[in-house]
Amino acid sequence: VQLQASGGGLVQAGGSLRLSCAASPRRTVSNNGMGWFRQAPGQEREFVAAIAWNGVSIYSDTVKGRFTVSRDNAKNTVYLQMNSLRPDDTALYYCAAARSSYGSTSGSSYNYWGKGTLVTVSS
Repeated sequence: VQLQASGGGLVQAGGSLRLSCAASPRRTVSNNGMGWFRQAPGQEREFVAAIAWNGVSIYSDTVKGRFTVSRDNAKNTVYLQMNSLRPDDTALYYCAAARSSYGSTSGSSYNYWGKGTLVTVSS
């Protein structure tokens, strides 16, 4: 499995970005739970959001109500729509494919990781 995250960039506080994670081979996104994690400089990696094969999504408390995870099975791509961005959202964002069809808040549940895409939010 290969995962390629994109869409990061520099945005002002209050702005929006949409991250994409293109997966291969086919059906990776439709068959696996897919997650987004982030890691800020000097901090541990933390869970952001995940979506299960059936579309059920989960979020960390820090992003709930601001971020939305979705997927397009035909494009084999998962997205993270980020609104009302804050400076403390600044981090390297990673997408990951879970071992099972369900999303999880635990990084150990994911066995495939993409390279991160950097999100910087200025105040």
